Amino acid sequence: LVGDAIAPTASIGNSMYVWWAIMLIGFFIPYALISAELGTQYPSEGGMYTWIKKAFGKRWASRVAWFYWVNYPLWIASLADLITTMLMQMFGFEMELWMVLAIQLFYVVLVTVLGMFRISQSAWVSNLGAIMKVLILGGLSALGIYVFATQGTMNPIESWQEFIPLLGSDGGIEWAGLAFVSLIIFNMLGFEVVDTFVDDMDKPKKQIPQAIIIGGILIATFYILPSFAIGVGTAFSDISTDTGLLDSYGILAENAGFDPAVVQNIIIVVGVLFILTLISNISSWNFGVYSVIAFAAKDGMFPKSWSKRNKDGVPYMVGIWTGVVAAILAVIGILLAYVFPEWEALQNMFWAFFDLSLVCLLLSYIPMFAAFIKLHKNGEQVKNGYWLKIGPVMRWIMGVVPLLLLGISLLFTLIPEFSIEAIADNATLIVSTCICVIVGEVMVLNMIRKDEQKKVARRNKRALKG
Repeated sequence: LVGDAIAPTASIGNSMYVWWAIMLIGFFIPYALISAELGTQYPSEGGMYTWIKKAFGKRWASRVAWFYWVNYPLWIASLADLITTMLMQMFGFEMELWMVLAIQLFYVVLVTVLGMFRISQSAWVSNLGAIMKVLILGGLSALGIYVFATQGTMNPIESWQEFIPLLGSDGGIEWAGLAFVSLIIFNMLGFEVVDTFVDDMDKPKKQIPQAIIIGGILIATFYILPSFAIGVGTAFSDISTDTGLLDSYGILAENAGFDPAVVQNIIIVVGVLFILTLISNISSWNFGVYSVIAFAAKDGMFPKSWSKRNKDGVPYMVGIWTGVVAAILAVIGILLAYVFPEWEALQNMFWAFFDLSLVCLLLSYIPMFAAFIKLHKNGEQVKNGYWLKIGPVMRWIMGVVPLLLLGISLLFTLIPEFSIEAIADNATLIVSTCICVIVGEVMVLNMIRKDEQKKVARRNKRALKG
């Protein structure tokens, strides 16, 4: 559950409820069950890398690992920008350039250091973050329900058609609405990270499906209710995608009759707690992402040094490089925004980094569903693992439907509408995505070439001994 995605989700409008229902059935349920099966049938800290390698070989596994990793420093950089934006909103002043740089770099360093601990050692950070998320989002939901019951909503329902996805106000189809699918999918992703903790669990066959299903229900609840609350106090068209949560707290608290001074204190307290959740979010993801990349590095698909682990078994080198890249991205983003203030795409660095991170993350998941179709056909591998007792037709449905939803959401995230203007408006994201793809392909081809050379050298060595 990531609080930074609440406001963007709320901006979808009343159709978000139907979108959530569609995505829970069409994406989350098959994704959750597939993650549970692959995670227990092919237990490995390599996670998705292992599954894709078994299904399609090293080349595709390496592509997946690249996108899975590169989205992570981009996400960290986006959260670093969000923190400084929220601090300025909370205390009502503009920061000097040096202050923005210092705070964002401190955040990157802090989450990098937290990544040096095993999940069992830093579990208190994740657990505390979970409590804070419940307090923040539960409080916002309660305020929204109270204001709705006593004063109504800023977005009254004028027609049942408002709930129909893609239906425009003129009765035509608004294809741009498909871009919203990626936001909801993003809110559901990450459960495969649980599978990298198999070795730390007592009963993974029971605990992994349990964690995924219960967690999914709770997360859906804690997205839908706060999103509803934001819509109670703010017109959908006016919701800020980065500061919408704090804005809504202020509006709803004021509408509920709180004194202005109390409202300001509420915003500060909520803002501080929210920033702390942005630290705990990264703490929850660190070990899972680092384990996948360290596993790929040991397999020769990333720099060998990235496989190094500390005395607690944590892949610290990949963590350090992730922090370095995130820091470089944050600094470049800050400087570009200051040097080119007229460049519209850079005026919201949170969204600029977040969009690219989202695209890379979606790209990393697409082969996972294709791998399930192939691997499930091979039959049960581990008798005490989770196994879906389904036939070939259901196997294809469970693999193809979420894969198609991923593909559609990816396409419309890059190109919201089929027009020259839409492509021009999204040119920065499209070009950035192309750069990430090209860099990834160069890296994969280079690593595959080195891997082949090592195989040839080993064969030659064995032949000489023979």
